Amino acid sequence: MRDGAALVLLSILAAAAGCSARSSANGRQVIVIGVDGMDPAFVERHWQDLPNLAALRDGGSFTRLATTIPPQSPVAWSTFSTGLDPSGHGIFDFVHRDPATLQPFLSMGETRPSRLSIPLGPYILPLTRPRVVGFRKGTAFWQLLEARGIPTAIIHMPANYPPVDAGEALAGMGTPDLRGTQGTFAFYTDDPGIAEGSVPGGRILRTEVTGNHAELRVEGPPNSLRRDRWYASVTLNVDIDPDQPLARVSAGDETAIVRESEWSDWLPADFALIPHVASVRGMFRVFARQLHPRFEVYVSPVNADPVSPDLPISVPRSLSREIARRIGRYSTLGIPEDTSALRQGVFNLPEFLSQSRLLLNEERNLLDDSLSHFRDGLLFFYFSSVDQNSHVLWGQHNPELLEFYRAVDESIGEVRRRMPAAELMVMSDHGFTDFHRAVNLNSWLYQQGFLALKTPLRGDESSLENVDWSHTKAYAMGLNALYINLAGRERHGIVVPGAEKEAVIEQIRRRLLAFRDPVDGAAVVETVDPTNAPGPDLIVGYSRGYRASWNTGLGGFSKEILDDNADAWIADHCINAADVPGVLFTNRKIRVADPALKDLAVSLLALFGVAPETSMTGRSVY
Repeated sequence: MRDGAALVLLSILAAAAGCSARSSANGRQVIVIGVDGMDPAFVERHWQDLPNLAALRDGGSFTRLATTIPPQSPVAWSTFSTGLDPSGHGIFDFVHRDPATLQPFLSMGETRPSRLSIPLGPYILPLTRPRVVGFRKGTAFWQLLEARGIPTAIIHMPANYPPVDAGEALAGMGTPDLRGTQGTFAFYTDDPGIAEGSVPGGRILRTEVTGNHAELRVEGPPNSLRRDRWYASVTLNVDIDPDQPLARVSAGDETAIVRESEWSDWLPADFALIPHVASVRGMFRVFARQLHPRFEVYVSPVNADPVSPDLPISVPRSLSREIARRIGRYSTLGIPEDTSALRQGVFNLPEFLSQSRLLLNEERNLLDDSLSHFRDGLLFFYFSSVDQNSHVLWGQHNPELLEFYRAVDESIGEVRRRMPAAELMVMSDHGFTDFHRAVNLNSWLYQQGFLALKTPLRGDESSLENVDWSHTKAYAMGLNALYINLAGRERHGIVVPGAEKEAVIEQIRRRLLAFRDPVDGAAVVETVDPTNAPGPDLIVGYSRGYRASWNTGLGGFSKEILDDNADAWIADHCINAADVPGVLFTNRKIRVADPALKDLAVSLLALFGVAPETSMTGRSVY
């Protein structure tokens, strides 16, 4: 046989084998729509406005879905993905801590630099590629499906960065911007009354406008090829029309016209690491908040460009590019809605909502594309908009929040119309409640004598650097986590494992459950749950209306133990898990009266006749 004919025959056989391997779904279609933060009580108050969810309930099932302890998104979605409790998948909070250094870090993953490099003048040339490492343990249910030849498409699954190498996937929550953060905006202004500097989630930059022209330095990634790691940047030129409220913005060869109070499309840009030799591709959006008489321009966090990504945002790597060529560029940041800009006063609420609507339209376009290319197997698709808008709208702007619920409801209706034979599941990771009072848990531990300070609290804030570890038995870091200063584990641990540790835990638990708000006598804490290694020692379940302060999340203190929440972030879910269940809709009847998140991975495997791993303790809901 000639070589050419042999190659053709081998190609045919390989294709046939591939088709055979990919036919294990036998035409079965299962679609899961994950809606972060969809609250069952809100849904029940608005059935008439959510006809597609109501129809799904009437023709199948609707019930509350027990969330994880604690009810935080990376924890809950990790349980959904793996069927494991937090002790199994190892994600206990948004924020974890290194016991050796007591430094906080993002719980979902990190980028590790090259271990081998060559110095060359001001540059350091790596000999190996940096590695992005995800911290979630366990096997994702779609990995088990793919191993049985069942096709999967996993679109924006949280805590899946980098995406596990199975099927097709776009990374979700946990995907950083090019600075390596979870989102850092830049706000440029010529207003002398606005202070310049870093703020939570962004930077405020004073800018000169000369002759209706401004040059803005947009920072991208820290330059990993330089010793000083100075941020690579591009120049954004802004030419303002002297008569009309509009401007031309340009970066490199990319140009756009933006009107005041309007958004540009995505502007791709190359951030040079070594001029004319190496660069990183990113993209950003520009919002012209004001052009006359003041200059106020917002630049979004610099996202990885899905057309040419320098971050591992998809599996296979070409997927993000293929999708972008079909629907245009789309956000790749894990949490794209910029609540930080709203909280810092850079956006007002209508401006924030205008961004949220843009991102929601991106999500709906992405869903449309996903449905167009879905044949059989399993499709998971994630909506972020309900959660992020609930944080800033809940209870005070319900008509605006309902708009996002209705948009998701319309998308669910579209799924049902286009895929009438598919088995459909709609679920959320948790619900929502008010956030009126912020709890400074480290300040409470200090008051109760479990934590000692080198110098007394005098100002409004302090940090773990002020802790006297030789007399400290416990400290808090994260939104629900409390750690014992354990000997042999913590850097300066003094509490002996065993009876002494258990005695300290019991003292803290008892006093937290007795903790009352001096304003009205309300219980601040409802539950205090012990955990297993390697997580925190206790998970604090706050009562409705209470949540750990932002300072507590990073191990900080405030002078007051309880503060009124005056932030734009007016609602939350990091409380007692029983108070914020999620939702579960299916188009078939379920037989479990009290389903939980950890049941869903087992349930989805069961639909395809795939056995769960022995570590999965959930039950099939069907």
